[in-house]
Amino acid sequence: MKLTSPFLLLAISVAVALTGWFAAVITGRYSLPTPVLPLTGLLTMGVIVALTLVLGIRVLRWRNGRKKKILNPILAAWTLVLAQACAYTGTVLLGWHAGVFLDQLRLWNLRSDHGITWQAVAMAGGGLIMVIVGLVVERFCRIPPEVGDPDSPPHLQGKHGKPSAEGEYAYRGD
Repeated sequence: MKLTSPFLLLAISVAVALTGWFAAVITGRYSLPTPVLPLTGLLTMGVIVALTLVLGIRVLRWRNGRKKKILNPILAAWTLVLAQACAYTGTVLLGWHAGVFLDQLRLWNLRSDHGITWQAVAMAGGGLIMVIVGLVVERFCRIPPEVGDPDSPPHLQGKHGKPSAEGEYAYRGD
């Protein structure tokens, strides 16, 4: 499994921030409402983060051997996909609302009502939390390499890079 790269998420966030900034400039020029999600979106983001954390903790407890019951592999795969989706969605939300926030900063002294600005900050903060939780739960789903695995680092392999128990049945004493 290849982990999600934080640098890729950063690049996506910067690209979406530029798009969000441009959209905020265009909508302001034509007297349209600023393109910011309503604060009720934070509730939805909170539910997604909580669900991702709960499922991730279940996988982590099984991985660390604290559960005697076998983990459903489909549930583990869904948890991984949910964590990655949470990270990417949070990246887009963070980038978009950071771009809108940057547009609102230039108007800070001209407005008396900063509701849209604080709304953009709140949504960007929610996106950042989604990114962090997604990346953490994705690491929860990673199974460490076992001794003798041909794809494991050299210090976990047998002689000459071959598994030390080649030809034997794999047994994991869970």
